[in-house]
Amino acid sequence: MEKLLLLWQSTGLANFTWGQALMIGVGGLLIYLAIAKKFEPLLLLPIGFGAILCNTPVAGIGGPDGMVGMIYHVGIETGIFPLLIFMGVGALTDFGALIARPSTLLLGAAAQFGIFATLLGALTLNLIPGFDFSMADAASIAIIGGADGPTAIFLASRLSPDLLGAIAVAAYSYMALVPLIQPPIMRALTSESERQIKMEQLRHVSKLERILFPFAVLVLCVTLLPSAAPLMGMLMFGNLLRESGVVDRLSRAAQNEIINVVTIMLGLAVGSKLSAEMFLNVQTLGILLLGALAFCIGTATGVIMGKVMCKVTGGKVNPLIGAAGVSAVPMAARVVNKVGLESDHHNFLLMHAMGPNVAGVIGSAVAAGILLALVGGG
Repeated sequence: MEKLLLLWQSTGLANFTWGQALMIGVGGLLIYLAIAKKFEPLLLLPIGFGAILCNTPVAGIGGPDGMVGMIYHVGIETGIFPLLIFMGVGALTDFGALIARPSTLLLGAAAQFGIFATLLGALTLNLIPGFDFSMADAASIAIIGGADGPTAIFLASRLSPDLLGAIAVAAYSYMALVPLIQPPIMRALTSESERQIKMEQLRHVSKLERILFPFAVLVLCVTLLPSAAPLMGMLMFGNLLRESGVVDRLSRAAQNEIINVVTIMLGLAVGSKLSAEMFLNVQTLGILLLGALAFCIGTATGVIMGKVMCKVTGGKVNPLIGAAGVSAVPMAARVVNKVGLESDHHNFLLMHAMGPNVAGVIGSAVAAGILLALVGGG
C-alpha cells in the first residue's frame, strides 16, 4: 500500500495545481492560434509547446537543470538567440526601398513614439495597488510597442528576465494581430482621398549603394549609440551577406537553417518562462494591456507623421505607409497595401511601405539601445 501511495505521489495527476492546468491551457491556445488562425506560427507554436512542457509537474523540464531551462540559459540569458535571429532578418530583408527614399526613416522613427509613451504608462501603473514596475521593467515592457519580438526578448533578458515570458508573448501576439489592430487606426486617422494617393515609382538602387548601406548604418551606430551595436551589427552583417553576392551559401544558411533552428530553440526557451508561478499575477495583465497600448500608439504616430510628410511634399506621400513604421516585417507593409487597395484597386503601396517597415526594424533596435544605455547602464 505504501508503494502504491509513493507511485501515486510521483504522477502528474497528484502534483497538478490549478495554475499549471491553466497555463497548459494557455499553451494550447497559443498552438491553436498558430495552427488554426496562422497567427505568427513560427514562434507561437514552439512558445505554446514550451509552456506545456514547463508546466508539466515533477518533470522539471523548464527548471535550471531541465532541457528547456538549459536552452534558455544558453540562448536567452546570453542574448545569443535574438542576435542570431537579427542576422537572419538582415539576410532576408531588402533595404532597397529605404535607400531609395531615405525620408521614410522619419516614419520608422515616429512609430517608436509608442515605446517611450508606454514607458511613462508603466511607471504610472505603480500608483495602482498590486503593480510595482521598476524603471528597468517599464523599459522592457515599453519595447513591445516596436512590434519586434527579438528586440523585446533581447532587452527584457538584460533588464527584466523575470518578466520575459509575459513580454515575449505580448510582443509576438500583437505582431500576429497586426492585420486586426492596425486597419481601424489607419482608417480613423486618414481620409478616403488620402488613402487613394498614388506614389511615384521608387528609383533604382545600385549594388554599390546596397553594399555600402550596412557599413554606413553600423558606423553611425557605433559612433552615436554603441549600446545598440549588438543588434544593429548582426542585422547589418546579415544584410551584407545578402547584398555582397559572393557568399550565397552563408546568406542562404542565415535565411534558412540558422534562423529556423534558432527560432525553434528561442520559442521553447521563451515558453519555459510561462510557468504558473511566474506568469499568473496582476503584473502580467498590466504588461498585456500596456503592450497593446504601445502598439496602437506606435501605429497612430506613424500615420500622423505620414500625414505631415503628405502635407510637406504636396500630396506625394500616402499617409498609410506610416503605419508600416512598426517593425513587424513584412506583415505591416502588407496590411498597408491591403488597406490602400480597399480605397483604390490600382493603388499598390507594398514597396513604398517596405521603406518605413525596415526603418522600423532599425528604429526599434535604436530605441532598445537608448533604453539599455539609460536604464541598464549599457
